[in-house]
Amino acid sequence: MKIFLKYTVLTLAVLLVLSAEIFAGGGRRNGTAGAQELLIPVGGRGLSLNGSYIAGIEGSEAIYYNPAGLSLMNSSVEVLFSQMNYIADIGVSYAVVATQFEGFGALGLSIKSIDFGDIPVTTVEAPQGTGSVFSPTYVTIGLTYSNYLTDRISVGANFKLISEKIMRVSATGFAFDAGVMYNGFAGLEGLKIGIVLRNLGPSMSFDGPDLLRVAEDPLSNRGFQYYQIDAAPFELPSQLELGIAYERSFANDIKGLVMTSFENNNFSNDQYKLAAEFSYNDLVFLRGGYAFQPEADDNPSFEDEENIFGVTLGAGVKLKTALDITVDYAYRFARFFDANHLFAVKLGF
Repeated sequence: MKIFLKYTVLTLAVLLVLSAEIFAGGGRRNGTAGAQELLIPVGGRGLSLNGSYIAGIEGSEAIYYNPAGLSLMNSSVEVLFSQMNYIADIGVSYAVVATQFEGFGALGLSIKSIDFGDIPVTTVEAPQGTGSVFSPTYVTIGLTYSNYLTDRISVGANFKLISEKIMRVSATGFAFDAGVMYNGFAGLEGLKIGIVLRNLGPSMSFDGPDLLRVAEDPLSNRGFQYYQIDAAPFELPSQLELGIAYERSFANDIKGLVMTSFENNNFSNDQYKLAAEFSYNDLVFLRGGYAFQPEADDNPSFEDEENIFGVTLGAGVKLKTALDITVDYAYRFARFFDANHLFAVKLGF
């Protein structure tokens, strides 16, 4: 397994060297990627910190943000559930089961499901609706492995199966995440750095019976024929993110954590993120974050309305009983839509 971890680090290094080409995003490529559900954040702590804590987020919640943090879990087994009210009445459900094995590392299984609700079926003949409804099914299943390379460096990888189904057409693909965390960077205790690559994988395309069309060639005697529409393939929304964080303890059991990260997106504008967390006695947590896009200032074609998210806030409570129970709430401002609200519960055994 150590060999696998070394190859993971080597892969990260190579991709970082090539990242200028791989992640040449923005401009005319904006909005052309598919599988956008991969970018919807999960977990109460991660969302309330605006996804910027890739340098040290630990346990089951790290699977989405930086899989290297899975091996930092404080329990032998963790179970995480989160539910978010996303934009336009869309619901996002997320669940994780993770465990540690002595001498092997940590394994996690995750599933994310998007609930679009019932959508009326419309046709050319019935633009107001046929009376029928449909509900798209978008599910992402992940298998994650993480371990320590040294007492300060952890690495991790996440393999994801992506399934999208809309009525009688569907698309299936897979993606790969890889990350590294370094605690005690430059010999300074509490200083952490992290690097993560997300959503690397081949293009996807839709196929199915609803892409069949009936047509007649007036120049032939073959009558009506079925023709298959070839759906254009779409690429995955790959990301490269680099982050740094610093944690310090103060008097009266108060801890402070500040962090920042830079997120390079290959099909959307890049983002800078800032966030902070304060905790008392590792029982009560207050969090906040902010994300902004530099193109708003130096790109004449950039419209500020493209950045619909910005401020995030959140709080958490940890109950130390026979189980470690953590309850988190996260709020994210959304321009043009109702704000996002997320509730999460994490159990440690």
